[in-house]
Amino acid sequence: MPRLGLGTWPMDDATAERIVSVASELGYRHFDTATKYGNERGVGAGIRASGLPRGDIFVTTKLNGDFQGEGRAVAGLEAALERLDLEYVDLLLIHWPLPGRGEYVSTWKTFEALLDSGLTRAIGVSNFKTAHLRRLIAETDVVPAVNQIQVNPQIPRLEQRQFHAANGIVTESWSPLGSGKGLLDSRVLASIAVAQGRTPAQIALRWHLQHDLVPIPRSTGIDRLRQNLGVFDFELTAQQMLALDALAVPGAGVDSDLEGH
Repeated sequence: MPRLGLGTWPMDDATAERIVSVASELGYRHFDTATKYGNERGVGAGIRASGLPRGDIFVTTKLNGDFQGEGRAVAGLEAALERLDLEYVDLLLIHWPLPGRGEYVSTWKTFEALLDSGLTRAIGVSNFKTAHLRRLIAETDVVPAVNQIQVNPQIPRLEQRQFHAANGIVTESWSPLGSGKGLLDSRVLASIAVAQGRTPAQIALRWHLQHDLVPIPRSTGIDRLRQNLGVFDFELTAQQMLALDALAVPGAGVDSDLEGH
């Protein structure tokens, strides 16, 4: 799984096709979509337009609540693969736990069968709380490879990340740049960016990498796409990491069952 990917929400098919193709030329190899986004056809078309071998591309899609319950995810993944025009996805996620429906465990057991079938190379979840993960681990056979959650320096979710690490679960960060909530306007971020000769967004993404997170920023701007990839040739100091950790906003990012994108 590449350490940084491209998020595609809320792109439509046409935009997704164009941006995935351009991003591939820039060096992106990790693309995140979902049935709920309505852009799987565009993502697949962009991948084909890139001309890259399938084995060089890492594709994630997510199945929403329409496909929760025993067996329902089979048809969901088959339809997603048809839209993507792929034989398999690299990672398949349950988009939300929806615990009020009580179906995420049976859904996960269907995901385990899909993993065995080869239609997906790995399985994971999105927007799951620690309690949901504990139940999956206790009642099923495969620990989720990934939990994709909202994480950034303002919403660090440290305890959840620690649980993930202790159980071999990769933390993937959606909205890693704060989604317009003021993170990129932070004076702390700006000061570190000047010291490093980088952009505030690059500093924020580097924070994710140095905390062993996998960020999936989204952008439709070519310059920003290029800049977001330019985070592998420098390191933040320990003091700079602590300063960014201190940006955590008390009470921010309180979980809800439908939180997420």
